Amino acid sequence: MDLQSLKKQEHQKRVKKGFMWALFCAILWGLWYLPGTVVWVLNPFDEMYGEIAATSGDGVSLIVTAVLITAFNALTVMLALMVWNGTLGKFGEMKRTIKEFHPCSKWFFLASIFGGPMAILGSFIAIGFVGGAFAAVAALMYPVVGSILAQKWYGEKISRRAFAGIAFIILGGLTIFGGGVLSEIGSGNVAWIGYLGGLMAAAGWGIEGAIAGKGLDIAEPDVGLTLRFLGENIIWWIIIVPILAIVGFPMVKFAALAFEPLTILVMVFAGITFGFCYVTWYKSFPLIGVGRGQGIGNLYGLFAVIFIFLFFGDVPSWTILVGGAFCLIGSSVMFSEETGELETLRGD
Repeated sequence: MDLQSLKKQEHQKRVKKGFMWALFCAILWGLWYLPGTVVWVLNPFDEMYGEIAATSGDGVSLIVTAVLITAFNALTVMLALMVWNGTLGKFGEMKRTIKEFHPCSKWFFLASIFGGPMAILGSFIAIGFVGGAFAAVAALMYPVVGSILAQKWYGEKISRRAFAGIAFIILGGLTIFGGGVLSEIGSGNVAWIGYLGGLMAAAGWGIEGAIAGKGLDIAEPDVGLTLRFLGENIIWWIIIVPILAIVGFPMVKFAALAFEPLTILVMVFAGITFGFCYVTWYKSFPLIGVGRGQGIGNLYGLFAVIFIFLFFGDVPSWTILVGGAFCLIGSSVMFSEETGELETLRGD
């Protein structure tokens, strides 16, 4: 076998592995919406919502409760990732990466801003206001943001096929949001905040993927991801949660009450599914690119709707189903791209 054939074979293995990681991401991400939905009805979060709603209203109560849920989600994900990196023996690499702030780790701390307080918080807000199925499908537009930013910032190539997939995803997003958000705003119902949360999730995860792709030029995915969640935990537990407590919300009280066995079990399940969903997501980026990794990971919407229906019996509205179908068609178009298009991920 000549050198060119070996090179082509190695490239095909790399692409296949990248698609495999992205598919695992989709399955684990879809599973995450189960504990993400259940946690809202568990104490102390259920009790917290009622107490704050009595004085500040439903809208404020849902957002503040979502902040504490998201903070605990970040904490359990961080614990899962520390166990993962410890098993792989990568603490030394983590220390080295943190020291290389300007060329490397700054990208992961920046990604944590868009991934945590924007994307994950937005998703929990969407779950609380509208429901898990909507939250899962609403964020399906994130590959559009990620692909375009990766192309603009560091020249990641977008083929005609990828552009066609993006067009389908945009059409799906318009279908998902169009009718629902207009009717909620027109009725004066606070549920429109849930639609805003869905947009936050879509934009946040797209921006995070593009930023993380830059950091992954230098860092290992497992280590970079852990630094990204370290940054998110700092944002929640050192900045946002204390500020809300100072303002007068009972953050400390309900954070201390969160260590009930069932609540811990659900949050650990959320941490494991979401943590390893992120591991596979970040591993796909260097292999097939940010846009394609996000496009295949987008299949999480299909898995989430299936899991939510099987476990809770929730059937989404027709706009969510049709819009989600368009998004999945777009992801499939990106998935079916010829491997030759991926010979180089960046433009000249």
